Amino acid sequence: MPSEALIRAESLISTIPDFPEPGILFRDISPLLADAAGLRAAVDALSAPFAGTYDVVAGVEARGFLLAGAVATATGTGLAPIRKAGKLPRPAGAVSYDLEYGTATIEMSDDMPRGTRVLLVDDVLATGGTLRAGQQLLAELGYVLAGTAVLMELEGLGGQEVCGPVHSVFTV
Repeated sequence: MPSEALIRAESLISTIPDFPEPGILFRDISPLLADAAGLRAAVDALSAPFAGTYDVVAGVEARGFLLAGAVATATGTGLAPIRKAGKLPRPAGAVSYDLEYGTATIEMSDDMPRGTRVLLVDDVLATGGTLRAGQQLLAELGYVLAGTAVLMELEGLGGQEVCGPVHSVFTV
């Protein structure tokens, strides 16, 4: 049973219909990010299952950066960004993956020693393509995946089958 703080945190996530295109229900986490108590409850729930198992938190661009930075700060660990292609001055690895409407590529630098234990964090698990690419990228660079965590999982889209197990704080 979720705590009152976590129930309140979930209530701060708003649903925006028809964004970015008709038929899509966009989950806006901005109100949650703006609420200190809600953000803290979400950060604690994201990181709790992995306590003591990682040295660095990797966040996937863009909303994953915000959550990963908060987790890293709250847990006293480092932060490693996973960026869209062309955004890093020294990318050491890249993985391309399929989207519903094309392909995308993410990149990461190799600023950490091989074997560094990494918790991979993002905002949403849908079909799993982005997170699976992040997992592959970490492995390609010689890092150890300590776990994968998301703020929310969209049910019925098969993300767990693609990149599971993934710890999800909320399921919608």
